[in-house]
Amino acid sequence: MNTNMTSLDRRLRLLRIAPLAVAIGILIGPGSLGSIALYALAAILLATSPAGYCPIYSAFRVAGRRGQPQAH
Repeated sequence: MNTNMTSLDRRLRLLRIAPLAVAIGILIGPGSLGSIALYALAAILLATSPAGYCPIYSAFRVAGRRGQPQAH
């Protein structure tokens, strides 16, 4: 499995977006459907960040890293 995320993308997911999603989920209310969706999103972001691989990028053929060929 090749990496398809830049280091900036990985840091944003890990240090900004995932904590923001959790904070908004807490503000919405821990048991609500919206907060559960935000917690799931944060979990996905936290799991894909250290791996450096985003399956959604592959599905939509987004080349996050410069010089990486797109899958056909």
